[in-house]
Amino acid sequence: MTIVGTTIVHPNPGVAWGDVQKQLKRASELASKHGAENVTLMGDSAGGNISAVMAQLARDDGGPALVFQLLWYPSTTGDLTLPSMIENADGPILDRDVVAAFLHWYLPPDIDTSEPAKLPPTLSPANTADLSGLPPAFIGTAEFDPIRDDGARYAELLSDAGVPVEHYNAPTLVHGFVSFALVVPAAAEATSRGLAALKAALNRG
Repeated sequence: MTIVGTTIVHPNPGVAWGDVQKQLKRASELASKHGAENVTLMGDSAGGNISAVMAQLARDDGGPALVFQLLWYPSTTGDLTLPSMIENADGPILDRDVVAAFLHWYLPPDIDTSEPAKLPPTLSPANTADLSGLPPAFIGTAEFDPIRDDGARYAELLSDAGVPVEHYNAPTLVHGFVSFALVVPAAAEATSRGLAALKAALNRG
């Protein structure tokens, strides 16, 4: 069973995480009743952020046990100074100004974004002190995406913590490429890589 992350608009993200965590546990319980033993998380962009955070909370708060996390171009750092932010400041689909606006709308007003390393892990999962024991991951990023290095950085941190991770940076593609998989061959190929990794994880159990 794969639980798909999406963007959640909530006046208090701290409360939102609790709501999502409850739904994750409930979905896992329902899946178990129907004989689905392997639970994974999958999300893109903000949904990738949510999936990464949920994987950490599941590890720390007693489950559910997850066998895999599939993260496409996830937001993980909140750092607007990463090289990909500079290189793709005016990128198509998503640019640096839009990323900054999303952060402003999403974060509580009392949180200072000028020091991204101090953002709480429930907002920037890359800031978690201990990433060991998390489920294996596939992280897909896009060459011309301002948050490309968010995914690359998180993949590096997971690997350093001993978590099996595959990172694929899709050349020529932009943020949101999964949505174009039915019409853009390169996007279809990049999406298929992630889905193949997910299928393999489900088959392994």
